[in-house]
Amino acid sequence: MNIDFLYLAIVLVVILLSMTFHEAMHAYVGYWLGDDTARLQGRLSLNPLKHIDPFLSLILPILLAIAGLPIFGGAKPVPFNPHNVRWGEWGAALIAIAGPLTNLLIAFVGFGVWVLLGTPATGIGQELTSVAVTVNLGFFVFNIIPIPPLDGSRVLYALAPDFVRRGMEQLERYGFLVILAIVLLGSSILGSYLSVMLAFFIRIFAYIFGLV
Repeated sequence: MNIDFLYLAIVLVVILLSMTFHEAMHAYVGYWLGDDTARLQGRLSLNPLKHIDPFLSLILPILLAIAGLPIFGGAKPVPFNPHNVRWGEWGAALIAIAGPLTNLLIAFVGFGVWVLLGTPATGIGQELTSVAVTVNLGFFVFNIIPIPPLDGSRVLYALAPDFVRRGMEQLERYGFLVILAIVLLGSSILGSYLSVMLAFFIRIFAYIFGLV
């Protein structure tokens, strides 16, 4: 197997930056909504070391990159106290969705820079922006899956009846195991979902920037 170490280095840098902005936005929105839990635990920060989860932030995305599969991942969850957050479950949903939406924005900006660099083109700048688009879209579409403890579940919390919320709370206790099960047991379905969603958003970006 030939491993492109420059590509892996670019992937790692993009992952660390993207993950940091994702988690920091959770913290900043939580603080804006009245909860200082993240600030007190040092998570109101753009320092990647504050947010890294060794498996989700590094090992999993790098293994996916080596295998040539859609890249996704996560980080240590940003804590918040729902009793301090304005607007109840809707406030919690805003905190949760802020992270994935940040990744979507980064992907959109990255695509715009990729277009400005000229297509087709080669070079580190083109590869960097291309990886920024795919990694951030991967983060976005993975994290909006409405299964605890992923961010999309918080939107479902705001919409679901109480008995569904209680079941989701039980599931959320096993956060890491749930994600591991999704990755290992549902790998083919997850891979198809990610590929379809990435292609969908890239087509939208291409349409916005006049490439189609």
